[in-house]
Amino acid sequence: MGNGTVLIVDDEPNAIKVLSAILLEADYNVLESFDVDTALRILDHEDVDVIITDLRMPGRDGMELFEYVTEKYPDIPVIFLTAYGTVDSAVHAITHGAFYYFIKPPDYLKLKSILARAVEQRRLKREIETLRKRLAKETPLPRIIGKTPQMLKIFNTIEAVKDSESSVIICGETGTGKELIARALHFGSGRRDKPFVAVNCAAIPRDLLESELFGYEKGAFTGAVSRRIGRFEEVAGGTLFLDEIGELELSIQAKLLRVLQEREIERLGSNKKIKVHFRLVSSTNRDLEKEVRAGNFRKDLLYRLNVIQINVPLLRERKDDIPLLVSEYVNEFCVRENKVLTVSDEVMRIFQEYHWPGNVRQLRNVMERAVVLSKGDTITPRELPEEFTSLKESKKRDAPGSTFKTLSELEFEAVRDALRACNGNKSKAARMLGISRKALYKRLKDWKLS
Repeated sequence: MGNGTVLIVDDEPNAIKVLSAILLEADYNVLESFDVDTALRILDHEDVDVIITDLRMPGRDGMELFEYVTEKYPDIPVIFLTAYGTVDSAVHAITHGAFYYFIKPPDYLKLKSILARAVEQRRLKREIETLRKRLAKETPLPRIIGKTPQMLKIFNTIEAVKDSESSVIICGETGTGKELIARALHFGSGRRDKPFVAVNCAAIPRDLLESELFGYEKGAFTGAVSRRIGRFEEVAGGTLFLDEIGELELSIQAKLLRVLQEREIERLGSNKKIKVHFRLVSSTNRDLEKEVRAGNFRKDLLYRLNVIQINVPLLRERKDDIPLLVSEYVNEFCVRENKVLTVSDEVMRIFQEYHWPGNVRQLRNVMERAVVLSKGDTITPRELPEEFTSLKESKKRDAPGSTFKTLSELEFEAVRDALRACNGNKSKAARMLGISRKALYKRLKDWKLS
């Protein structure tokens, strides 16, 4: 019927009979149940808009029904009918998300008004979910650009494993496009209508990461003024992407392993187990085998993560893809800036000779800058950052007959470029250079650099 479907749950036949008659007259479709077990079977087969339930019933009571609905059908509003002696229970239910409660016998005019609001709330939630799914379908698939053998291998792997439940780990340096591959795995799969939830393990403070992942109950710690759903629950059948998973401290690693084994979590401040379902994709710029040997990463967790491994090449290892990437980025930023530009042959030569410490992300940033700064119709070396113009000058000096640079000079430039690419982060620069942080600090000290 027109106004929606209402499930009435009450062990008193007369109470159901009276309420059903009133709601049928108000153009509602009414489903009836005299106990909670029957109500659960109805929910499995019928599209219910609102539940009106008594609190005290033989066997499982209304509170157990409410908790089940909250977990399995969180978009269905629940309205309680209660006697005076169970008002405290009803108030407790309201504070935990119930829509409303009435004392028996209810004011039927008010009940119809509240019921209409509850049905409208569910319809709005369903419209939002439908819109979210439609937008997800209309969102273009993430574009991974490349024609080199390394990239073709990645494309084939994505196609082969996109619909698998197995965990995937994506390995590669910063800026190589690891998150783009994770998004391609998700949005190219049957999970595309489900959430894609990304968590940067290196960007969230360690003392906040656990609550970010697991969520928490109100009052779980100072500042927890309300319940917070964590990322494990938020992902709800979709893909959870843990970026830079090598940054997790050991205590969080142990809890993540338990989640992957048991597929259930407990929010902080609660001992209630909640089932979770997601496909895990992770990424790292570290050698996790080395981290295991150093005692910084759990071996059993690595086995769980490393079911399928995708290794992303450095940009300097696939320079034949640079023209394709340049064309893509020029088009992207020209549309944004309302310009029409081409790239000079000299710029392309410089790009082929450059070592790209920041990989694809650095190339994209360089092209954005060049498009914004360009005054004419061609991007020339004048629009490139200083390190590219200095590369051009050094090529002139290093032409036949010119003086070669010493190894010390080359080492200095490599360290300088790595620090620039990592925005001064010495730990990341050391990893990029393949040396220890201690070795990097010694070189900086020798060169009297801070």
